[in-house]
Amino acid sequence: MIGEALGDAVLATAVTQGELVVHARTDDIVRVLTFLRDDVNCRFKQVMDICGVDYPQREKRFDVVYNLLSLTHNTRVRVKVQTDGETPVPSVTGVFSTAGWFEREVWDLYGVLFSGHPDLRRLLTDYGFQGHPLRKDFPLTGYVEMRYDDEKKRVVYEPVALTQEFRSFDYLSPWEGPERVLPGDEKAAAGEGDA
Repeated sequence: MIGEALGDAVLATAVTQGELVVHARTDDIVRVLTFLRDDVNCRFKQVMDICGVDYPQREKRFDVVYNLLSLTHNTRVRVKVQTDGETPVPSVTGVFSTAGWFEREVWDLYGVLFSGHPDLRRLLTDYGFQGHPLRKDFPLTGYVEMRYDDEKKRVVYEPVALTQEFRSFDYLSPWEGPERVLPGDEKAAAGEGDA
């Protein structure tokens, strides 16, 4: 029904894990979300989340995912659009006023631009922060971090320092127990043979 009503604005639809997923054209996202909000058979009046997904191997590396909820019909829909790092996605703040915060978060963490956004600026990172930390190609070291210095009574910037080396963890179940003798268990292992 949604694909028929919106025509070429919808590229594909699928049901994944019991929820409808709509793949829409990026330029038509405002039209698609307006239809989903206003149509009597849809009534998706709440945007629960707008998030980004990074696929660096693709030409259009970013998905912008809109998660909508219909309280009237007790159902959800997920709408996805694709973009690259330079092409902006039309802002949907005119359709859902709460989208402003979500779009700022996606821009801040992934670098996805939104055209027509009334206040597109950093939300979770510092204003002097360089880069977008949830991109898959964002380096783990080499940037600066900020903290408040009690002695200087101001915010200071320092190089990122990892406090510990990479460790490999043993994920054995505590109920099954380890198959090998751990340090300190030598006495317990020797006592089992005596019983």
